[in-house]
Amino acid sequence: MCVIFFAYDVHPRYRLVLAANRDEFYARPTAPLHYWPDHPDVLAGQDLKEMGTWLGITHRGRFGALTNYRDPRSVKNNVPSRGNLVADFLKADIEPAEYLRQLSEQADRLNGFNLLVGDRRSLYYASNRGEWSRLLQPGIYGFSNHLLNTPWPKVRSGLALFREVVSQNGARLIDGLEEILQNQELPPDDLLPDTGVGLIWERLLASIFISGASYGTRCSSIVTIDRDGYVFFKEIIWKQAQEFPCAVSTQEVGFQLMNRI
Repeated sequence: MCVIFFAYDVHPRYRLVLAANRDEFYARPTAPLHYWPDHPDVLAGQDLKEMGTWLGITHRGRFGALTNYRDPRSVKNNVPSRGNLVADFLKADIEPAEYLRQLSEQADRLNGFNLLVGDRRSLYYASNRGEWSRLLQPGIYGFSNHLLNTPWPKVRSGLALFREVVSQNGARLIDGLEEILQNQELPPDDLLPDTGVGLIWERLLASIFISGASYGTRCSSIVTIDRDGYVFFKEIIWKQAQEFPCAVSTQEVGFQLMNRI
């Protein structure tokens, strides 16, 4: 997943509001949002190559999300998939802080990542390319393929739009978040980051919603958790290389957490 915007414990109705796009090569096999047969408490999409995930939640209230840190000059081959970080947390039964403590012992072996993990009581951000872990305070946050709140153009513009929308409720909130996730506006070249992928790729990756010949936004996800513990999860699967976003399928799942938040 390549861009995430979220509001944590600032909305009067929702404890968490999150909107995210997963960008990936179209050829990479992927399963849409579903309950995992071998772990029926886990609700998430799944990367069928490495069997991890980029975003998921459980009925116990465990939540995780991931983006890669873009730095092609430091990529390591034959290392564990970063998607396992979210999957392993969702399957585990330990506190987020303890999970991150254990993960810190092997984080340097992995390619760069940004990770959110949380439960009914807390939410943490961690990265193996900057500050290792941070207990998040109430606020509005965003990140793409760099560190938390790094002001890349699409993070900066997306957060501005997100702040306007996140005060809404119900359908108006969901519709507004979908509109943000479909935004294809591009910044001028002089504002693009230089991450080592070259100008053509920097341009392609600069919008919130990406449409490329071989790589682009594969799905959009919206998650809300209200203060009574009701979870709403919407996933939109997108067609390949469309000039304008065109959905293949849309799925909505709602459920009550096993215990109140």
